[in-house]
Amino acid sequence: MLPKLVITDIDGVWTDGGMYYDQQGNEWKKFNTSDSAGVLFLRLLNIPLVIMTGEDTAMVQRRAEKLRIEHVYQGVRDKLTVAQNLCAEMNIDLQDVAFMGDDLGDMPLLRKVGYSACPSNSPDYVKSITHLTTNKAGGDGAFREFVEHILKSNHRLDEILEQHERSLYCS
Repeated sequence: MLPKLVITDIDGVWTDGGMYYDQQGNEWKKFNTSDSAGVLFLRLLNIPLVIMTGEDTAMVQRRAEKLRIEHVYQGVRDKLTVAQNLCAEMNIDLQDVAFMGDDLGDMPLLRKVGYSACPSNSPDYVKSITHLTTNKAGGDGAFREFVEHILKSNHRLDEILEQHERSLYCS
């Protein structure tokens, strides 16, 4: 299934799930730049990407802005309802959605979408309800692996790689 929409959690998917604090109380997150290729691949296919996370931090907003991700929902407690509302606005079904999450708050949505995935370091009870468990852990490029898997499954990865390569020489 080539999704019409991709939704991703952040903490534990794009990050290792750690929350780092310095002496002044500043919070830090480490993002893996490899995941930005997944964003690029979706953009080349005109598949919208939504970040949906229970946390609400300036760091996530900043990362989304850097990657030009327009749809960012932070502080979300009920991801399923937010996704259902978003699908209604876009006139698509949850079966047209691919979602990557990793923990308890993601489970209701993971169960309802057309294609679900989680990183390798997710709890076993999350792995047991997803279509794909990536080889990579959260924060180690798991989101990129998820997107590449979707593209490979739909025989579109080579096309996208060629399209990206051509764009490098035409810019």
